[in-house]
Amino acid sequence: MRSKLMLSALALGVVAAMPALAKDRVGYQAIAAGSLTTAEQTITAERAIFPDRPELMLNLAAVYARTGRQAQARALYADVLGREAVAMDMADGSVRTSHELARTGLTRLTTAMATR
Repeated sequence: MRSKLMLSALALGVVAAMPALAKDRVGYQAIAAGSLTTAEQTITAERAIFPDRPELMLNLAAVYARTGRQAQARALYADVLGREAVAMDMADGSVRTSHELARTGLTRLTTAMATR
């Protein structure tokens, strides 16, 4: 099973141009633009409909991490790791699993905490 995913380039280090979407339902464009409040609102609304979509959990975790809510980010990354791994198409054309991305997010949280 492969999920289309647009994760924040800033949150997970994915560097690529992403074509504009008619409707940004996963918060990617808002995160990339630095509009974290808008991203959180978009993702939260989508999670009310699709609570188990890993791309929503990962993007919301990235928003939480960037807004100082490390405990919430860790909980979402752990939730992703507790589910079946899903292959995801990244903005740069690569394919990574939801588990790889969650582990990357957790590593970044740990690194950020260590440098404070």
